[in-house]
Amino acid sequence: MFTQITKKNIKSLCALAGIATLSLGLANTANSTIVEIKTSLSDESIEVNLFDKTTPATVANFLSYIKNEHYNNSVVHRVSPNFVVQAGGYQFTGAWPLTALAPNAAVVNEPIYSNVKGTIAMAKKGNDVNSATNQWFFNLKDNNDTSESNNLDRQNGGFTVFGQVIKGFDIIEKIALIQNLCTNGALQGIPMIIESNETCTDMDVPGTENFVVIERVAVKDPSNVTDSDLNPLLSKYPDSDGDGVKDIDDAFPSDPNKTVPDAEDSGGSMTWFTLVMLGIFASRKRFLKA
Repeated sequence: MFTQITKKNIKSLCALAGIATLSLGLANTANSTIVEIKTSLSDESIEVNLFDKTTPATVANFLSYIKNEHYNNSVVHRVSPNFVVQAGGYQFTGAWPLTALAPNAAVVNEPIYSNVKGTIAMAKKGNDVNSATNQWFFNLKDNNDTSESNNLDRQNGGFTVFGQVIKGFDIIEKIALIQNLCTNGALQGIPMIIESNETCTDMDVPGTENFVVIERVAVKDPSNVTDSDLNPLLSKYPDSDGDGVKDIDDAFPSDPNKTVPDAEDSGGSMTWFTLVMLGIFASRKRFLKA
């Protein structure tokens, strides 16, 4: 009798603990920060609701740059039409080339949410999963289509979406519609505001007025429950073991130290396959003789 009661109590306690944990998890997702991004293109600001509790390292990284006024007077340095608007890494200091802003240490990748229209995500180096620092981009459309090569949910371990635009997406679209996208050095797609009769080649000596300037990025609401109406789309491609390789591409999705079978594993599998096939062949031969 004692043993049965104990097991029953343990099951009840586990169930209660599970409910409590779930409740805490749901409560945690309710708290978030709203930041506003003021550009030279509008008197209004872009407002972004950050996902503090679900992408904590990325949000903390972003807020640290804001606290240090890192983004103030930087410029939008890339527009890829119908794809992304990117900023956070460069400043115009009076002459070409654009001045690269010194980044902090890279932040761990947190690819929880999908790169859909209206979200903000971290940019990073190619083929380097955990390389995001100060640059970020807005998704102009759903960049999670499995049929497209620029599926940002799968590329490079997935790009971390850490917030959602709740106001001012029209300002982002206005930036994306700038016709003159210029190249300077390694930077391509720099949106330039110039006269209709001018081209990028006339921009040898540009002025501040020729750029989309990020005048200020500041925290608007640091503590209130602000994301209760948001329903961010989860990525279809989880990385269960956090090794930077999506489960769909990972031969060992539960082992962060392995992603593909090694030569010994492959050889062993082939050996067993060969033995099985030989056994089937021998059995078939005996059957035919009988």
